[in-house]
Amino acid sequence: MTTIEEIRCGRRVPFGPNGEPSAIAKEPADQAVELLANGIAGDEQGDIRHHGGVEKAVHHYPADHYAYWCERQVHIDGREPGPGAFGENLVTHGLTEADVCIGDIYCLGQATVCVSQPRQPCWRLNVRFGDPDMARKVQQSQRTGWYYRVLEPGFIAPGDPLERIERPHPDWPLSRILEMFYDDPLNREALSDLLAVEALAESWRGLIGRRLEKNEVERWAPRLDTPAKA
Repeated sequence: MTTIEEIRCGRRVPFGPNGEPSAIAKEPADQAVELLANGIAGDEQGDIRHHGGVEKAVHHYPADHYAYWCERQVHIDGREPGPGAFGENLVTHGLTEADVCIGDIYCLGQATVCVSQPRQPCWRLNVRFGDPDMARKVQQSQRTGWYYRVLEPGFIAPGDPLERIERPHPDWPLSRILEMFYDDPLNREALSDLLAVEALAESWRGLIGRRLEKNEVERWAPRLDTPAKA
C-alpha cells in the first residue's frame, strides 16, 4: 500500500508546433475529485484518439523517477522535473514499474482501478521538456509510468491510500513488458504469452498481434518525433 501524494488535472490548450492541443500541464487538486469510467472529472486530453478513454483513464508516474531525470540535467522551463512533469494524474513514492503487474487491481479512495498498460511516450514530452529526443529517452529508460482502467467509479483525494487487492498476473511486471517490448521486440514466444493476458489493453494487444503477423516492429517515429512546423 502506498499513499497518493497528489492528484493532478489539466485543461486542453494549444501546445504543439502547429497548435496541436494538449493537457499535459496538470495542476494539483486540493480536495476530493470524482473518478469516472473515462477518467477524473475535469481532466482533459489533447488527443482523444491516443489519450484518455476507458483504457487510459488515469496516468500514474512514479515520483521515484524524478531524481533519475534530474541527474541527467533534464529541465522544464529551467526547473528540475517534479510532480506533474510527465502529465501524470497520480503522484506517489515507493511504487515503480518493477512493483506493478499488468492487471493489478487497486482500491483508490472510493474507487477501484486496474492496471491496463504501460505508457507509450509521445512527442508532447519533447515539447514539454524542450528536448526533441525526450520521448525516446523516456522510452529507452523504461521509466514510462502506466495507466489504469476504472472498475468502480468513486471519489478520490490527496492522501488516500492506494492498496493492491488482487494480482492475477504476477509473472508480468510492467518492467518485464517494457524490456521485452522495446529491447526484444520480436521475441515471438514472449509476445504470444503476453497476448494471452486478457487484462492488457486492447491497443497493446493489437500491436502485439500485428508484430506476430508481420514479423516486424511498428514505426515509432510518428509517435516519438515532434511534427514539423507547417
